[in-house]
Amino acid sequence: MSVFQPILAGATLPDRLIACVGAAIGIALTIIVCGALPLSTVDLPIIVAPLGASAVLVFAVPSSPLAKPWPVIGGNILSTLVGVAAFRLVPGTALAAGAAVGGAILVMSIARCLHPPGGAAALTAVIGSEGIHTAGYGFALTPVGINSVALVLVALLFRHVVASRPAAAPRPSAPPPVRLHDSDIDAALADMHTSFDISRDDLDTLLRHAERHAATRVKP
Repeated sequence: MSVFQPILAGATLPDRLIACVGAAIGIALTIIVCGALPLSTVDLPIIVAPLGASAVLVFAVPSSPLAKPWPVIGGNILSTLVGVAAFRLVPGTALAAGAAVGGAILVMSIARCLHPPGGAAALTAVIGSEGIHTAGYGFALTPVGINSVALVLVALLFRHVVASRPAAAPRPSAPPPVRLHDSDIDAALADMHTSFDISRDDLDTLLRHAERHAATRVKP
């Protein structure tokens, strides 16, 4: 059934299993490292929940622009700062929560560090515990910032150790046909041994549009 097909282009079971192991190691080591540091005298969690979503992106779709180091670190920290500001300046939890998430998207977009878990980080700053509210803007650095940096470092080390299989080197061949077949797309994805933050159908649609523009460009 198509419903059980990979959601992301190029996603395979071995890739997902590697992502599972990486995320498990990443979250566990982040907790261990952050738990060993004297982070704060305020009652704060060792790790924040949005890091779980960050781990999904960092380990499952590492090629995504949303999973790069700057989006993970900058997105989480800046969003948390926006959330703290919203909690302090906007009256009412509902309005403050909405302003926090909307403002986080705006700030991340301007800073070029869009990271979906940042929205959760901003929301946490509004609806979190009394300890989080007491920490104020410091919550963006401890534990959110330290969590984010630790997760990114673990992810970089994990990818270095695992050393994902290299993409197949292109071989000289005749010019490709004007129209790509589905099998061509699948073969190219298999060569690259990675998954992309785009569905198989969307990728196919994108390539069809590219073919149409290419055909128009080469017409005499």
